[in-house]
Amino acid sequence: LLCTATMYLYSVTLQKAGGIQKAVYGSFSAPKVQEIVVSRGKSLEVFTTDGEGRLISLYYTEVFGTILSLSTFRLTGGNRDYIIVGSDSGKITILMYEREKATFVKIHQETFGKSGSRRIVPGSYLTCDPRGRAVLISAIEKQKFVYVLNRDGAANLTISSPLEAHKSHTITFDVVGMDVDYENPCFACLELDYSEVDEDATGEAAASVEKQITYYELDLGLNHVVRKATLAVERSAHALYAVPGGGDGPGGVLVCSEGLISYMNINHDAVAAPIPRREQVGDASLRPPVIVTGALHKQKKMFFFLLQTDVGDLMKVTLDSEKNKVSRMKIAYS
Repeated sequence: LLCTATMYLYSVTLQKAGGIQKAVYGSFSAPKVQEIVVSRGKSLEVFTTDGEGRLISLYYTEVFGTILSLSTFRLTGGNRDYIIVGSDSGKITILMYEREKATFVKIHQETFGKSGSRRIVPGSYLTCDPRGRAVLISAIEKQKFVYVLNRDGAANLTISSPLEAHKSHTITFDVVGMDVDYENPCFACLELDYSEVDEDATGEAAASVEKQITYYELDLGLNHVVRKATLAVERSAHALYAVPGGGDGPGGVLVCSEGLISYMNINHDAVAAPIPRREQVGDASLRPPVIVTGALHKQKKMFFFLLQTDVGDLMKVTLDSEKNKVSRMKIAYS
């Protein structure tokens, strides 16, 4: 008899990877606990803090794949957060952490494309609606899917069939879920349309093409995704951060560019401020600073952003607003 089974090998190093690529926080094991889940490319690890503020590892696991994106969401009225993972498997995976069993429990795993890190297969970018009603997963180019999240009669998490939000000849640089309170979920995507560039052999179109923020709105009544608006941004724009909305803030997004941070929203004038730089940092002082990562801290009636530049400087960003109109942005060393 001939054996037709194929053997696949997976390499596991003796020493764990040290570089953290993605990190999210929430209450994963129980209500009102503070936990952090980090991704090191091919592994997930859960941390919590002790009474002295030190990080304690609770659980570590290999995922036998490559994690491309990571996010969290909490259903409306819920008290625990779910983890949602985008990877090179061509699937979107929703996990719940069980502290008693010390393991991740797979709640849903939906297939939408081929496996492998492909530029037109979603997984590279992932964001959730702040109210936990929908999730958008995007590829580097063209394809985007929106999934509606809900509960069934037994209060179990359900996920809908994917709704397409594709746009050909478009490169995506970042996606973020906007805080629109309980209106239809809206997602902001930083995109570049290169359709005219492909048709121009002179290179003039490539030199003048603009990046844009495209707002995708999910109509929960019609179960359909539409492009709501488009705003032009700086050519060097590379990252978006959602600003709290509803009763917590003015809404909108922060757009990070080279040497500049801008606040933008639909039907609102842009408010920008330059990123402070060191006086002498060798060659780094000759080029504008770039924001590489950031986080939002939000409390009742108060919020601010902590953003870090490529030279390690930590900035605190606050917005002065009244009646959902932003008048000034403040950036200071933290």
